[in-house]
Amino acid sequence: MSATKTASAPATASVRWVLTSLSLSMLLSSLGTSSANVALPALADAFGVSFQAVQWVVLAYLLAITTLIVSVGRLGDIVGRRRLLLAGIALFTAASVLCGLTPAFPLLVAVRVVQGIGAAIMMALTMAFVGEAVAKEKTGSAMGLIGTMSAIGTALGPSLGGALLAGPGWRAIFLVNVPLGLLALVLAHRHLPADKGNEGRERARFDVVGTLLLALSLGAYALAMTVGRGSFGALNVALLSVAAVGLALFLRVETKVASPLIRPAMLRDPVFSRGLSTNALVSTVMMATLVVGPFYLSRGLGLDAAMVGLVLSVGPVISAFGGVVAGRIVDRLGAGFVVTVGLAAMVAGCAALVLLPGLLGVAGYIAAIALLTPGYQLFQAANNTAVMADVSADRRGVVSGLVNLSRNLGLVTGASVLGAVFASAVGASEVSEAAPEAVARGMQVTFAVAGLLTVIALAIAVGGRALGKRIMRSGEASA
Repeated sequence: MSATKTASAPATASVRWVLTSLSLSMLLSSLGTSSANVALPALADAFGVSFQAVQWVVLAYLLAITTLIVSVGRLGDIVGRRRLLLAGIALFTAASVLCGLTPAFPLLVAVRVVQGIGAAIMMALTMAFVGEAVAKEKTGSAMGLIGTMSAIGTALGPSLGGALLAGPGWRAIFLVNVPLGLLALVLAHRHLPADKGNEGRERARFDVVGTLLLALSLGAYALAMTVGRGSFGALNVALLSVAAVGLALFLRVETKVASPLIRPAMLRDPVFSRGLSTNALVSTVMMATLVVGPFYLSRGLGLDAAMVGLVLSVGPVISAFGGVVAGRIVDRLGAGFVVTVGLAAMVAGCAALVLLPGLLGVAGYIAAIALLTPGYQLFQAANNTAVMADVSADRRGVVSGLVNLSRNLGLVTGASVLGAVFASAVGASEVSEAAPEAVARGMQVTFAVAGLLTVIALAIAVGGRALGKRIMRSGEASA
């Protein structure tokens, strides 16, 4: 009895250190986006470039993540996840040094691409390692912790970036990643489990053609959703056409190669496809709070910049404290049930955003966010747990990459589509010059659409679960 206890204590401590290193990796990749956003005006002044040009500091990073996250996840399955994650952390850290020291704007954009590659590796393999290092009955708690660190990175970025801008300057925003990156590298090197060998079996080949086609499709789609800043013209249509053709070619190639990047059978799996589609829809909805929220609080309610920042921090703070709790609820009640509960809470949160701010002002907005955000945390922890639950060890990296990809595509789509819905509902040529009543109307219309998208996600989740149970019962009856 005592021997069992002494054996389990080091194992528990080891798992905690593994989760610490993975959490730090997720924190860094989230900081890489949110902190850089704050620095854009300072970067435009420092390098003497236009607002449109300086947007590429953020866009280059996001494009690198979006186009490569699935491919690097699969590469980790082939060459070893520990080895590749260490390389990704090192790459991110080295790129942070170069970003902070670069003398020219084109070089800064190029290095941000490299930093984005490192972030893609960290994001894809962090979730894959959870299934490898944590007992199945504790997976929900671990997923909740990873989600918490992502929320902390998102919440910390603007305030940390603002403080560094006011003090050392914009270079410190990138250089602050260096000590954190080195710490993550040391912890990961010491505590991540060693890669399993390939003795006795042939190592799978990396699907180069599929990787290039998928990267082309995803890059074209992300650009189509971001260029034009809300207006949709010929360039956007051309990019969407390229994305559609590239995706069709990709799916055709995947049915013919011996070792595909994504097995077509995976996409036919109901749990997997349901998880990815609902994840994309929910991320689209959550992006509305980041796109519409600041305009409504400043123009619709007349808050000053300090109060806007304070109110906007409510959601990320709730996420930071609620992620682990959400994960424990998933472990106790089951992923499928908690997905439904989380989505139902999000539907209620969207409805509250349509109704309460107009009645109660700032208090109504905060109350609605306090309902929407925990619902999102419950959904995210449960959905990630469900999707990763029965994935074979040799495909965890690519599946983790696909989960993160669906989230990123939802965020990109939400910024474009729901931003356009908001602008159209406001009805003014410049949202910043619109009357408070018009901004309030735009807010209500946007979250009515967001609520409809969440209802669709809930229908997919509930309908999929019911169909799965029916198929299971018919299979048992026939047996």
